[in-house]
This record gives sequence, C-alpha cells and structure tokens, in this order.
Amino acid sequence: MAHTDIPGRDEIVDLADTAGPVCISIYTPTDHAVTDHDRLQLEFSAQVKSALEQIDDAEVRAALARSLEELTEWPEFWRFQSRTLVVLATTERVRTYRLPNRLPAVTEVGDRFYLKPMLRTTTFPQSAFVLALSENDARLVHVFADQEPTVIDTPDMPGGVEEFIGREDPAGGVPRRRLHAADGRKLRIRQYARAVDHALRPVLRGSGLPLVLAAAEPTASIFRAANSYPELLDQGIEGNPEALTPADLAAQVRTVLDNHYRDELFEIRKTFADRQGQGRAVSDVADAAKAATYGAVSDLLVNFEALVPGTIDPETGTVTFTEQNGADEYGVVDEIARRALLSGATVRAVRGEDMPNGEAGQVAALLRYPV
Repeated sequence: MAHTDIPGRDEIVDLADTAGPVCISIYTPTDHAVTDHDRLQLEFSAQVKSALEQIDDAEVRAALARSLEELTEWPEFWRFQSRTLVVLATTERVRTYRLPNRLPAVTEVGDRFYLKPMLRTTTFPQSAFVLALSENDARLVHVFADQEPTVIDTPDMPGGVEEFIGREDPAGGVPRRRLHAADGRKLRIRQYARAVDHALRPVLRGSGLPLVLAAAEPTASIFRAANSYPELLDQGIEGNPEALTPADLAAQVRTVLDNHYRDELFEIRKTFADRQGQGRAVSDVADAAKAATYGAVSDLLVNFEALVPGTIDPETGTVTFTEQNGADEYGVVDEIARRALLSGATVRAVRGEDMPNGEAGQVAALLRYPV
C-alpha cells in the first residue's frame, strides 16, 4: 500500500514563506512496493551529500548533516513510501512528503524551498471524497490516488430516510403519518439531506478536496440544494449507489475528476483570452514577475517543466536572467509562483500543452487589476 502525505494550501503557503539562509530541497523517486530499501536510502544519501557540499558555512552544514542523517538511518521510514519522496530542510526543521506523482530526482540548495514540482501534485489531486447517498443509506468514501479507498466513519450520519425518521420521531407521531403522502415524503427526504450535510461538515471542513455525489434523482437534486460544502462538483455519479463498492466508486470518481480538471483548465484558458485585451492577463515572464511582486495576480498557471534561471528584485519585480541557477539564484518561474502564493493567488502547475499561450509558454497570469 502506498503512503502519501500531500500538503494542503495553507502548508504550501507556509513553505513558500520560509526563507534561508539555507534551504535544502530534495526530490527522490520512490516506489511504494520497493523491497530494496538499502538502495533507496543510498540514492537519497547521495543527494544529501550533494546538497551538503554546496553549503559553505561549516556550522550550518554540520547541523543539516545531523538532521538529515537521522532521516537516512531510519529503517521504518523507508519501508513506507509512495512514488516521490520530498524532503525540505532548514537548520530548524526537516519536513517530508510522500507524493503519489512520479517526479524526477532533484537536489536544490538556496535561500528558499524549490516547490514547483510539488505544486503539480496539489494542482490536480487524484484524491476526493465520494458521498454515496440513497434513501436507504449514506456513506462517505475517501478515494486516494494510488491506494485502496476507505469508508470514513462519520458521526451523526443518518443511515437512510427511515432511520432518520425514527431518530427524529421515535414515537411515530404526526410526521410519520404524513410520510404516506408524496409531499410528506419529499419533506422528509429534504430533512434527511440537511442532516447528511450537517454530519459531513466537521469531516470535510478545511480539507479542500473535491466531493463527488453518487445518487439517483430526485435524491441528488435534493441534496445539492441542501449542500453547504463549496467543493461539491457539478458532475456526479448517476444512479443508485447502494450496490457499488468503494472500489467501484473510486473507478468512476477518477473519470469525474479528469473531466472536472479538463473543464477547469478550459475555463481558465478562455478567461485568459478574454482578459488579455483588457490588460488583465500576461504571459511574459518579466510582466508576470512584476505583477506577482505587486500582489496583482489572482490566478497563475506555471509550466512545471520550464526552467528560467535568474532572480527577481524583491521591491520592483525586475527580472535578472542568468545562464544557470546558483545558491542565490532560483528559477524565475518558481519565484513568481512563490510570490503569487504569498499574495493569496491560486497557483496551478501544468504541462506545456495546457498553457494558454502555447506549449512553449512558461507562465500565464490573470490579474486583479492592470499593472
């Protein structure tokens, strides 16, 4: 089984806000089914050695060496991996993430973390919640990118309309007699839907993950009217879900997620085209750097395969391009993404073919106001 640790938006922003003097970023391809743990540890150790060799300060180098050695020599840790291990280290703290995406090996040392590859994982997470809802049952299933789905224990979740009615009216009073009428039945289903939504709130709150509804009509429409979770997707799984196992639901959810992310990119590209004529969309790296520095970016697409060495002036946003990155020179695209994140922008890492300005595009920014 794969073990994943995907950072949420708040954690990504916290990482983006972390500054030097020395930040080590190591991306190591792994395998959740790997049996040769020693080989994996040796590969990681070689990356650690390469990173430490780039640090001039002996005291800082020694402190980081001690912290990273503890991780390297922890056998239990290496037994449970996913597809990419990310280690982000400063002298104060070492953070690790096990990502379901296969990312290339990277070792970076600078005054900030190298986050752009990790943004690919958070842009289109293949993880979601599924609410399998019928008049006879309600289940919340967590679907993961590369491990078995699990049914989430949800306190106060009603087990169907009849169970809900019994809970609300154990004596079988007037509301139960009204159940025989069509209007009374619809009333109870609406109340049941609100109770399901109420039970979901503490479980879903703050997760940021999509929620996919699996339900037949009219239950689906009734729940959508009662729903308070903002990440409920428009597209759901049609039909009665009672006979669907968690694995069945997971298989259908991946198609729903693919369609959702495709439509999301289409809308962003369309908005970009519409706003270019208004001066509220830019694709030039230098223009995007200034906009990000001034906090003018609302949405940013970055080509996660683009490498643009250089620096950005912290006050003016002026870009100085270089031939290669160094300890004080980070990828310009990465720095644009970092500044946009810190100003509250939504940042998505995509492939070149998904960029609004063509496959060679490096950045595409939607602006809150013209810069």
